[in-house]
Amino acid sequence: MLKTETPCEAHPELDQYPLIELVNAFIDDQVNAVAAVRAASNDIARAVEAALPRIEAGGRIIYAGAGTSGRLGLLDSVELYPTFSWPHDRAIAVLAGGAEALYKAVEGAEDSRELGANDIAALNVATNDVVLVLAASGTTPYALGAINEARQRGALTIGISNNPGAPVTAAAEIGITLDTGSEIISGSTRLKAGTAQKITLNTFSSALMVKLNKVYGNLMVDVKPTNRKLIARTVRLTMLATGCDEALATQTLEACGYHVKTALVAIKKQVSVAEATTRLVRANGSVHDAMLG
Repeated sequence: MLKTETPCEAHPELDQYPLIELVNAFIDDQVNAVAAVRAASNDIARAVEAALPRIEAGGRIIYAGAGTSGRLGLLDSVELYPTFSWPHDRAIAVLAGGAEALYKAVEGAEDSRELGANDIAALNVATNDVVLVLAASGTTPYALGAINEARQRGALTIGISNNPGAPVTAAAEIGITLDTGSEIISGSTRLKAGTAQKITLNTFSSALMVKLNKVYGNLMVDVKPTNRKLIARTVRLTMLATGCDEALATQTLEACGYHVKTALVAIKKQVSVAEATTRLVRANGSVHDAMLG
Protein backbone atom coordinates (compact mmCIF):
# COMPACT_ATOMS: atom_id res chain seq x y z
CA MET A 1 0.00 0.00 0.00
CA LEU A 2 1.20 3.50 -0.83
CA LYS A 3 2.36 5.45 2.22
CA THR A 4 -0.09 8.24 1.37
CA GLU A 5 -2.93 5.69 1.53
CA THR A 6 -1.86 3.94 4.73
CA PRO A 7 -4.12 4.60 7.74
CA CYS A 8 -2.59 6.98 10.25
CA GLU A 9 -1.64 5.06 13.39
CA ALA A 10 -1.39 8.22 15.51
CA HIS A 11 -5.09 9.10 15.39
CA PRO A 12 -7.24 5.94 15.14
CA GLU A 13 -10.09 7.57 17.10
CA LEU A 14 -10.02 10.94 15.34
CA ASP A 15 -13.79 11.12 15.05
CA GLN A 16 -14.12 10.98 18.85
CA TYR A 17 -11.76 13.86 19.65
CA PRO A 18 -13.04 16.96 21.46
CA LEU A 19 -13.13 19.89 19.02
CA ILE A 20 -9.98 21.69 20.18
CA GLU A 21 -8.03 18.43 20.18
CA LEU A 22 -9.32 17.71 16.67
CA VAL A 23 -8.25 21.14 15.41
CA ASN A 24 -4.80 20.84 17.01
CA ALA A 25 -4.29 17.40 15.51
CA PHE A 26 -4.83 18.77 12.01
CA ILE A 27 -2.55 21.74 12.64
CA ASP A 28 0.23 19.74 14.26
CA ASP A 29 0.30 17.22 11.42
CA GLN A 30 1.21 20.00 8.98
CA VAL A 31 4.65 20.26 10.58
CA ASN A 32 5.48 17.01 8.80
CA ALA A 33 4.91 18.74 5.45
CA VAL A 34 7.69 21.22 6.17
CA ALA A 35 10.01 18.41 7.25
CA ALA A 36 9.34 16.51 4.03
CA VAL A 37 10.17 19.54 1.88
CA ARG A 38 13.30 20.27 3.90
CA ALA A 39 14.47 16.69 3.27
CA ALA A 40 14.05 17.28 -0.47
CA SER A 41 15.88 20.63 -0.56
CA ASN A 42 18.86 19.32 -2.53
CA ASP A 43 16.59 17.98 -5.27
CA ILE A 44 14.62 21.24 -5.37
CA ALA A 45 17.89 23.16 -5.74
CA ARG A 46 18.95 20.82 -8.57
CA ALA A 47 15.63 21.47 -10.29
CA VAL A 48 16.07 25.25 -10.10
CA GLU A 49 19.66 25.00 -11.36
CA ALA A 50 18.62 22.83 -14.30
CA ALA A 51 15.61 25.01 -15.13
CA LEU A 52 17.43 28.36 -15.12
CA PRO A 53 19.34 28.13 -18.43
CA ARG A 54 16.26 26.85 -20.28
CA ILE A 55 14.09 29.65 -18.94
CA GLU A 56 16.81 32.20 -19.72
CA ALA A 57 16.76 30.85 -23.28
CA GLY A 58 13.05 31.65 -23.58
CA GLY A 59 11.45 28.49 -22.26
CA ARG A 60 8.18 28.20 -20.39
CA ILE A 61 7.25 26.86 -16.97
CA ILE A 62 4.52 24.27 -17.48
CA TYR A 63 2.63 22.52 -14.70
CA ALA A 64 0.60 19.31 -15.07
CA GLY A 65 -1.43 17.30 -12.61
CA ALA A 66 -4.82 15.99 -11.56
CA GLY A 67 -7.09 16.94 -8.68
CA THR A 68 -5.45 18.85 -5.83
CA SER A 69 -2.00 18.53 -7.40
CA GLY A 70 -3.20 20.02 -10.68
CA ARG A 71 -4.97 22.88 -8.93
CA LEU A 72 -1.84 23.70 -6.92
CA GLY A 73 0.15 23.87 -10.15
CA LEU A 74 -2.42 26.22 -11.63
CA LEU A 75 -2.28 28.44 -8.55
CA ASP A 76 1.49 28.76 -8.80
CA SER A 77 1.29 29.57 -12.50
CA VAL A 78 -1.22 32.41 -12.16
CA GLU A 79 0.58 34.04 -9.23
CA LEU A 80 3.82 34.59 -11.16
CA TYR A 81 2.39 37.45 -13.24
CA PRO A 82 1.38 39.87 -10.46
CA THR A 83 4.32 38.94 -8.24
CA PHE A 84 7.14 38.96 -10.79
CA SER A 85 5.61 40.35 -14.02
CA TRP A 86 6.19 36.90 -15.51
CA PRO A 87 4.30 36.60 -18.82
CA HIS A 88 1.09 34.59 -18.77
CA ASP A 89 2.15 32.64 -21.85
CA ARG A 90 5.32 31.49 -20.12
CA ALA A 91 3.61 29.99 -17.05
CA ILE A 92 0.98 27.50 -18.14
CA ALA A 93 -0.91 24.83 -16.23
CA VAL A 94 -2.80 21.84 -17.58
CA LEU A 95 -5.22 19.95 -15.38
CA ALA A 96 -6.78 16.55 -15.96
CA GLY A 97 -10.32 17.28 -17.11
CA GLY A 98 -9.58 20.86 -18.17
CA ALA A 99 -11.18 24.01 -16.76
CA GLU A 100 -14.23 22.11 -15.50
CA ALA A 101 -11.98 20.15 -13.13
CA LEU A 102 -11.16 23.33 -11.23
CA TYR A 103 -14.54 23.17 -9.56
CA LYS A 104 -15.45 19.49 -9.55
CA ALA A 105 -13.92 16.13 -10.35
CA VAL A 106 -14.16 15.07 -13.98
CA GLU A 107 -14.87 11.36 -14.04
CA GLY A 108 -12.05 9.28 -15.51
CA ALA A 109 -9.87 12.24 -16.53
CA GLU A 110 -6.95 11.37 -14.27
CA ASP A 111 -7.03 7.74 -15.40
CA SER A 112 -6.01 8.53 -18.97
CA ARG A 113 -2.34 8.54 -19.96
CA GLU A 114 -3.39 9.61 -23.42
CA LEU A 115 -5.11 12.73 -22.09
CA GLY A 116 -1.96 13.76 -20.21
CA ALA A 117 0.19 13.23 -23.28
CA ASN A 118 -2.27 15.11 -25.49
CA ASP A 119 -2.37 18.12 -23.16
CA ILE A 120 1.42 18.39 -23.32
CA ALA A 121 1.50 17.87 -27.08
CA ALA A 122 -1.13 20.58 -27.58
CA LEU A 123 1.27 23.09 -26.00
CA ASN A 124 4.01 22.20 -28.49
CA VAL A 125 6.37 21.57 -25.61
CA ALA A 126 10.01 21.85 -26.70
CA THR A 127 13.55 21.60 -25.36
CA ASN A 128 13.68 24.94 -23.54
CA ASP A 129 10.48 24.27 -21.62
CA VAL A 130 10.42 23.14 -17.98
CA VAL A 131 7.58 20.76 -17.16
CA LEU A 132 6.64 20.12 -13.54
CA VAL A 133 4.34 17.13 -13.08
CA LEU A 134 2.69 16.64 -9.70
CA ALA A 135 0.98 13.55 -8.31
CA ALA A 136 0.69 12.79 -4.61
CA SER A 137 0.47 9.06 -5.25
CA GLY A 138 3.05 9.25 -8.02
CA THR A 139 1.05 6.72 -10.02
CA THR A 140 -1.65 8.86 -11.65
CA PRO A 141 -1.93 7.83 -15.32
CA TYR A 142 -2.60 11.40 -16.50
CA ALA A 143 0.61 12.58 -14.82
CA LEU A 144 2.62 9.70 -16.27
CA GLY A 145 1.32 10.39 -19.77
CA ALA A 146 2.23 14.07 -19.39
CA ILE A 147 5.75 13.48 -18.11
CA ASN A 148 6.59 10.84 -20.70
CA GLU A 149 5.39 13.08 -23.55
CA ALA A 150 7.34 16.05 -22.19
CA ARG A 151 10.52 14.03 -21.86
CA GLN A 152 10.21 12.62 -25.37
CA ARG A 153 10.00 16.20 -26.62
CA GLY A 154 13.26 17.11 -24.88
CA ALA A 155 11.83 19.33 -22.15
CA LEU A 156 13.29 19.37 -18.66
CA THR A 157 10.94 17.18 -16.63
CA ILE A 158 10.54 17.53 -12.87
CA GLY A 159 8.37 14.93 -11.15
CA ILE A 160 6.95 15.69 -7.71
CA SER A 161 5.37 12.95 -5.60
CA ASN A 162 4.66 12.12 -1.96
CA ASN A 163 5.62 8.44 -2.15
CA PRO A 164 9.19 7.12 -2.30
CA GLY A 165 10.03 5.26 -5.49
CA ALA A 166 7.00 6.61 -7.33
CA PRO A 167 6.74 6.12 -11.11
CA VAL A 168 6.30 9.86 -11.75
CA THR A 169 9.62 10.71 -10.08
CA ALA A 170 11.36 7.75 -11.73
CA ALA A 171 10.14 8.90 -15.14
CA ALA A 172 11.39 12.47 -14.64
CA GLU A 173 14.84 13.85 -15.31
CA ILE A 174 14.73 15.24 -11.77
CA GLY A 175 12.52 13.59 -9.17
CA ILE A 176 11.43 15.36 -5.98
CA THR A 177 10.03 13.05 -3.31
CA LEU A 178 8.06 14.71 -0.52
CA ASP A 179 7.72 11.80 1.90
CA THR A 180 4.81 13.04 4.00
CA GLY A 181 3.63 9.56 4.99
CA SER A 182 0.08 8.72 5.96
CA GLU A 183 -2.59 11.41 6.25
CA ILE A 184 -4.49 12.13 9.44
CA ILE A 185 -7.60 11.30 7.41
CA SER A 186 -6.43 8.24 5.51
CA GLY A 187 -5.76 8.95 1.85
CA SER A 188 -6.80 12.62 1.94
CA THR A 189 -3.74 14.02 0.20
CA ARG A 190 -5.28 17.49 0.11
CA LEU A 191 -3.87 17.69 3.67
CA LYS A 192 -0.12 17.60 4.37
CA ALA A 193 0.77 16.06 1.01
CA GLY A 194 -0.86 19.06 -0.65
CA THR A 195 0.81 21.44 1.76
CA ALA A 196 4.22 19.97 0.95
CA GLN A 197 3.54 20.34 -2.77
CA LYS A 198 2.52 23.97 -2.29
CA ILE A 199 5.68 24.74 -0.32
CA THR A 200 7.77 23.06 -2.99
CA LEU A 201 6.16 25.02 -5.83
CA ASN A 202 6.52 28.28 -3.90
CA THR A 203 10.18 27.51 -3.30
CA PHE A 204 10.95 26.40 -6.85
CA SER A 205 9.30 29.29 -8.67
CA SER A 206 10.41 31.96 -6.20
CA ALA A 207 14.03 30.79 -6.22
CA LEU A 208 13.94 30.71 -10.01
CA MET A 209 12.59 34.27 -10.14
CA VAL A 210 15.29 35.50 -7.75
CA LYS A 211 17.93 34.02 -10.05
CA LEU A 212 16.21 35.74 -12.99
CA ASN A 213 16.81 39.13 -11.29
CA LYS A 214 13.19 39.67 -10.28
CA VAL A 215 14.20 40.56 -6.71
CA TYR A 216 16.51 43.25 -5.32
CA GLY A 217 17.77 42.39 -1.86
CA ASN A 218 14.62 40.74 -0.60
CA LEU A 219 12.27 43.25 -2.24
CA MET A 220 9.72 42.30 -4.90
CA VAL A 221 10.88 44.87 -7.44
CA ASP A 222 9.34 43.38 -10.59
CA VAL A 223 5.78 43.46 -9.26
CA LYS A 224 3.04 44.12 -11.81
CA PRO A 225 0.85 46.88 -10.31
CA THR A 226 -2.57 45.73 -11.50
CA ASN A 227 -4.61 47.40 -8.74
CA ARG A 228 -4.46 50.21 -6.19
CA LYS A 229 -2.93 48.01 -3.52
CA LEU A 230 -0.06 47.02 -5.78
CA ILE A 231 0.47 50.58 -7.00
CA ALA A 232 0.82 51.65 -3.37
CA ARG A 233 3.24 48.76 -2.87
CA THR A 234 5.47 50.02 -5.69
CA VAL A 235 5.73 53.37 -3.92
CA ARG A 236 6.63 51.72 -0.60
CA LEU A 237 9.19 49.45 -2.26
CA THR A 238 10.85 52.38 -4.02
CA MET A 239 11.04 54.36 -0.80
CA LEU A 240 12.45 51.36 1.10
CA ALA A 241 15.11 50.60 -1.48
CA THR A 242 16.28 54.18 -2.10
CA GLY A 243 15.47 56.06 1.10
CA CYS A 244 13.69 58.75 -0.94
CA ASP A 245 10.46 60.45 0.08
CA GLU A 246 7.02 59.55 -1.21
CA ALA A 247 6.84 62.47 -3.61
CA LEU A 248 10.03 61.54 -5.47
CA ALA A 249 9.10 57.85 -5.50
CA THR A 250 5.66 58.59 -6.96
CA GLN A 251 6.98 61.08 -9.52
CA THR A 252 9.64 58.66 -10.78
CA LEU A 253 7.30 55.69 -10.85
CA GLU A 254 4.73 57.64 -12.86
CA ALA A 255 7.45 58.45 -15.39
CA CYS A 256 8.38 54.80 -15.89
CA GLY A 257 4.98 53.11 -15.76
CA TYR A 258 5.38 52.08 -12.12
CA HIS A 259 8.31 49.79 -12.90
CA VAL A 260 10.11 49.62 -9.57
CA LYS A 261 13.44 48.45 -10.96
CA THR A 262 13.66 51.43 -13.29
CA ALA A 263 12.69 53.83 -10.52
CA LEU A 264 15.36 52.43 -8.21
CA VAL A 265 18.15 52.86 -10.75
CA ALA A 266 16.95 56.32 -11.79
CA ILE A 267 16.78 57.57 -8.21
CA LYS A 268 19.89 55.92 -6.79
CA LYS A 269 22.10 56.78 -9.76
CA GLN A 270 20.41 60.16 -10.34
CA VAL A 271 19.85 59.42 -14.03
CA SER A 272 16.85 59.75 -16.33
CA VAL A 273 14.24 57.03 -16.66
CA ALA A 274 15.51 56.40 -20.19
CA GLU A 275 19.07 55.95 -18.96
CA ALA A 276 17.89 53.69 -16.14
CA THR A 277 16.00 51.54 -18.65
CA THR A 278 19.10 51.24 -20.85
CA ARG A 279 21.22 50.26 -17.87
CA LEU A 280 18.77 47.52 -16.88
CA VAL A 281 18.67 46.12 -20.40
CA ARG A 282 22.47 45.97 -20.49
CA ALA A 283 22.50 44.34 -17.05
CA ASN A 284 19.95 41.65 -18.02
CA GLY A 285 17.49 43.08 -15.51
CA SER A 286 19.84 43.04 -12.53
CA VAL A 287 19.36 46.15 -10.41
CA HIS A 288 22.72 45.55 -8.71
CA ASP A 289 24.58 45.39 -12.02
CA ALA A 290 22.65 48.34 -13.50
CA MET A 291 23.94 50.51 -10.68
CA LEU A 292 27.59 49.72 -11.30
CA GLY A 293 29.61 52.51 -12.84
